[in-house]
Amino acid sequence: MRATSLISTRPAICDIDPIKADAAAKRWGVQVVTTDPAELLSMDIDAIEVLTPTHLHHEHVLAALNAGKHVSCQKPLANGVAEARQMVAAAAAAGVVLRVSECFCHYPPLERARELIRKGAIGRPLAVHIRTVVGRSDSAFQAGLDAQGYVWRLDEHSPGGHLFDDMVHKYAMAGWLVDAEVTRVQAAMRRSDFFFEPLAAVFEYDHPELLGTMQVAYAKNMDIPSRYYGADEFFEVQGEEGLLWVTRATGELLDLSPVVLHRGGHSEEIRDLDADWGAGFRRASEHFVDSLLAGTIPEMTPMEAIRVLQLCFAVYRSANEGRPIDPRTIEDRVVPRGWPGGPPA
Repeated sequence: MRATSLISTRPAICDIDPIKADAAAKRWGVQVVTTDPAELLSMDIDAIEVLTPTHLHHEHVLAALNAGKHVSCQKPLANGVAEARQMVAAAAAAGVVLRVSECFCHYPPLERARELIRKGAIGRPLAVHIRTVVGRSDSAFQAGLDAQGYVWRLDEHSPGGHLFDDMVHKYAMAGWLVDAEVTRVQAAMRRSDFFFEPLAAVFEYDHPELLGTMQVAYAKNMDIPSRYYGADEFFEVQGEEGLLWVTRATGELLDLSPVVLHRGGHSEEIRDLDADWGAGFRRASEHFVDSLLAGTIPEMTPMEAIRVLQLCFAVYRSANEGRPIDPRTIEDRVVPRGWPGGPPA
């Protein structure tokens, strides 16, 4: 956990591993360090950033909310919809802010794309296409990751591994980019190694003329230029009057401008953007603090995060059962076929 006071601006770090706690404090210039979450919550601080494994979010977020702290929680909000709704109720009862830190909502190329769509640059959206490829990278970031940080993502502590932990970014964008809600999902997926990819899904929206697709491929022998993970994304929104591309996110696979707008028979390359994927994380943190100071509602709201969870679980249920699913009907969690706790493969 990381905490900050909006009054004293005296931040604190909490990690049950003292070595990691001290390293984080040194890296961020923080003087107050503890290994006891209860001690952190007893401090005179206003806001908490929860950066713990997802299966611990429910416990840690509720403790922080009940202590009267504003909370920013890393995505996914919880391992199930019911747990997430309990967090929403606790925040309302405590009269404090709960938001989910979704870095893609603050990634400059995606922000610009959403702004252009809202301004009518491509006319009424007709189709949303989101593609992800997972490969390999020799980046210093990936080489320096602690392998223990993956264990809980790949066992029974997760309801679906990588397709849950990482794909929530893309499920979030499926609605956020076009300000629409997915109402019906048809999906098929397979398992490769520890990954539930390839995946192919079709989305229907609450706007009857709007459709979407989501594709994920695990290309384990493909080198992907990246400063971070060996993965990248491509977003396309087709409108009645034009076409919009966001050509990258996690990596730098395509040698194109981060945003390309085609309208009126011409293409415009938009380059005046910070296309570093890390910018989304930095700006998400700044946005949370700025929102608290201004008294505004930060993105992403917990209700939006619940819809993201429902969409993820609808994809699982559709693939498990071979039929279309309305995400809004899901009120707990769904586990993919063959995953610990799920239906047999």
